Amino acid sequence: MSAGTRRTPVRTVLTYLALTLLALVFVAPVAYLVIGSLKPSGQVIDGLGGFAPTDLSLANYSGMLDRFDSPATGYFGDFYLTSLLVTSVVVLLGLLVNSAAAYALARLRWWGRDVMVAGVVALTILPFEAIAVPLFYLLNDHRNTYYVQFLPFVGSAFSIYLFYSFFVGLPKELEEAARLDGAGPWRTFFQVVVPISKPVFATVTILTFLTTWGSFLWPVMMVDQPQRRPLPLAISVFQGQPPYDWGQIFAFGVLLVLPVLVVFLLFQRWFVQSLASTGLKG
Repeated sequence: MSAGTRRTPVRTVLTYLALTLLALVFVAPVAYLVIGSLKPSGQVIDGLGGFAPTDLSLANYSGMLDRFDSPATGYFGDFYLTSLLVTSVVVLLGLLVNSAAAYALARLRWWGRDVMVAGVVALTILPFEAIAVPLFYLLNDHRNTYYVQFLPFVGSAFSIYLFYSFFVGLPKELEEAARLDGAGPWRTFFQVVVPISKPVFATVTILTFLTTWGSFLWPVMMVDQPQRRPLPLAISVFQGQPPYDWGQIFAFGVLLVLPVLVVFLLFQRWFVQSLASTGLKG
């Protein structure tokens, strides 16, 4: 057996060991959060001892829900409803609007298209904080509504750019065959392009969901009624109100993170496929 052959198992073991340690680094905060949400408050913030699964119960969850039991504090169900509604609208409408815009940029030929593509690329580096104040004054009369929380975020330059980059790399033969069969641009897009673009749709879904679900700055500026608070704003208010109960705060955090985990698990296959195809193209 050659030296190279002997080194291969060792290299494989070291690689898997490094990947396992890296996975533990990322999983550890989530495990700490889940275990802490099930422990008495006095045992939660306890350094490495917080990982010890002792005296576990659901008391923190019931206690946290009991603290949101009036119009003054808001209701936890209202927080969840607001976050689900706003995030769902941004994701679903965003997929339709941004993918259609990207397809027009990638395939249709019209005057000013190159300028528009350059504008989209330029807007991807513009942080939301740069336009937050002008948007605040523009939409100030619509504060404490559902639609003001999703309306500015349906159109996304970053999502358009992701779709555009994917559509440009698709072979044109299938679309040309559809046109020969009499299909117009819309029918070609929905019946030919969309079915073969699941990876980029999954990627945009996950990234948009993460961004919108965790949005904090815009709700802080536009929402001051408890009934319209999304979850990130509600947990920030909850954390600052005495009595400070870290077990209940951790329980709130678990319920905040849970939908993100579910969405990622649903779309992870196409998300990984998108990353793999991007790496092959590179």
